This record gives sequence, structure tokens and C-alpha cells, in this order.
Amino acid sequence: MLSAEALADPPPFGRARAAVVYGEVARTLVSRLKYGDRPELAVFCARLMAGAGHELWQDRPLLVPVPLHRARQHERRYNQSAELALALGRFIGLDVDTSLVKRIRRTRQQVGLSGDGRQRNVSGAFAAHPDALVRTRGRRVVLVDDVYTTGATTKAVTHTLHRAGVADVDVVTFARVVIGADMPI
Repeated sequence: MLSAEALADPPPFGRARAAVVYGEVARTLVSRLKYGDRPELAVFCARLMAGAGHELWQDRPLLVPVPLHRARQHERRYNQSAELALALGRFIGLDVDTSLVKRIRRTRQQVGLSGDGRQRNVSGAFAAHPDALVRTRGRRVVLVDDVYTTGATTKAVTHTLHRAGVADVDVVTFARVVIGADMPI
């Protein structure tokens, strides 16, 4: 089933799945995972993501976390998307490549930006590893992130992978913001 959003503006990736709708509980979990120095929460979130993305695992894709800029990762000590990807890979027995895509430009946080502002913020912010095709070995890539809001970040990373020759990309996130829900992000 396609959303109205996907019909109106088709994304560059194939499928997107999320474990939960972004609400009060999801906001608290993501906030603690991301900013509260609680990387162990990735295990709980990844277990839910494994079930939500069950049809994405069939042909043994490569899991790739959305990267943080090195300065932001240094501030937080870890990349929450990498923690999710590593836990997810352990649960379902898939390979994870944490360095297939790199964030080459430090971007401001997406919180509070409009859809267009988010897109401008991440435009040109990513680069694929020069050996991306060798590293993927023809497998489909599943991008892993914590929250899907407007899709600006996952779309930017997907475009980067396509330019590097990776043909098939899907997305799995812990939470998905639903338009019209009463939860601000």
C-alpha cells in the first residue's frame, strides 16, 4: 500500500518501514537514545524494527546506518542509527556496513526545520565510499535511522548511493512521524 505522500512525490528508495508511530513514548525513547547517552535502548528499538521490516530481510540485504558527522558523533560518543543497525543485524543475522556512507558536511539538527528546510540542510551532506559497489556486492541496501519525518535525510543518502551505483535501497526506522498527528518533532 502506498501513502498519499509517496504517490504525490515518489521517493528514490523502494520501501520504507517503521516499527512505531512517532508519539509520546517513541519521542521519549528516541530522545534518550540520541541525547541521553543511552545506547542500550537501541536493542529494544531494533527488536521492534526487525518485525516491522520483516519483508525487507528476505534477500539478505546490507544494513547501512545513516551517518553522523564526526564532530556530532564525538559529542554524542556514538551514532544512534549505527547502534540500531548493529543491534538489528545481530537479531536477523545481516551484515552491517557503518562506513559505506559518510556525512561530509556538518549539518544543523533537523528538529524544527520545515520539509524544504530539512532538504536544503542535508543537500550535498553525504558521500559514498569509493568502493561502494565492491562493498555491497550487488546486494540491496537497507538504510537504518531512528525517525522518519519528511524523509529528507534518507532521500539524500539514497541519492548518494544511487550516484555510487547502488541500484536498490529500502529504509527502516524505529519511528515514523504521521502527518496530522498531534506530536511535534
